[in-house]
Amino acid sequence: MEKLAVLKTIDEVIQMDEEIKDGEIDFMNRLSDTLDVGPDLILEARNTEPAEALAVLRAMPDEQKQLLARLLNEAANSDGEVDEREIQFIYRVLTAAGIQLRN
Repeated sequence: MEKLAVLKTIDEVIQMDEEIKDGEIDFMNRLSDTLDVGPDLILEARNTEPAEALAVLRAMPDEQKQLLARLLNEAANSDGEVDEREIQFIYRVLTAAGIQLRN
């Protein structure tokens, strides 16, 4: 379930500017390989309710929350441009999931 919540959140960041670029596709492919997930799980993640995903993110251990924060940052930067909507979304997710960034 954690993979699903992480994928849901990252996919939302990538789709935030309504244009999926090559760098974002490459990022998702690398992430999918790292997490050992296929396209079916990504589609399932897209259909996951946001509240359900946030509940899972809130329950994750702090180390995983910090990793999620880094992944969200990488996802936002993967196309070479960071959209203001991506920044706002990431901030809302981190706040709602109780994630406090470390230096």
